[in-house]
Amino acid sequence: MAVLFRRMVCTGLQLAIRQGRSSRMAPHSALSATLIGACRTKKTWPVTFPQEELKKRLTPMQFHVTQERGTESAFRGEFTDHKDEGTYTCVVCGTPLFKSDTKFDSGSGWPSFFDLVKDESISVSDDFSYGMHRVETTCSQCGAHLGHLFDDGPRPTGKRYCINSASLGFQPKDGASTSPPRDGDGAGAAGSSASGEKTEL
Repeated sequence: MAVLFRRMVCTGLQLAIRQGRSSRMAPHSALSATLIGACRTKKTWPVTFPQEELKKRLTPMQFHVTQERGTESAFRGEFTDHKDEGTYTCVVCGTPLFKSDTKFDSGSGWPSFFDLVKDESISVSDDFSYGMHRVETTCSQCGAHLGHLFDDGPRPTGKRYCINSASLGFQPKDGASTSPPRDGDGAGAAGSSASGEKTEL
């Protein structure tokens, strides 16, 4: 039933976008890409990888977070307190997502950013899991689950991209690439223990 409802919503959104274009009411391009991206399935992302390859290449936690929409434990991720200069990338496909100068300490226990490298870097979709409404963020190229987007971030955007460390790689300013170590269990057990009053992953 949920799959049928999602297909109906996606079809309606895509039809609305097409009608907007045909009636010369050009929708905002980033919004259009985001809405269409939110309706994609794993088979329709621009970049795809066989699941067996990902199971070999990623740590169990990286696989759980990016492919099974999991969540790492708060304050346990490799990049939570990371301060190096560079670019955070999708751990699955390497797409640049966030610059280090947009990272801030939200007190949530997960890496937080207030802006993207490019508007098209991430797709968003509604997430109604756990009895609440959140906005899920996924890599726009491979569909890897990253985390969630909230509207309680700092200026100038007011956005807080609350991202799992396990979904990120890092490209230092000097050029050498790193990603969280393969320690067998990734950045911690799945689950979320939030501190403060912010809604989290």
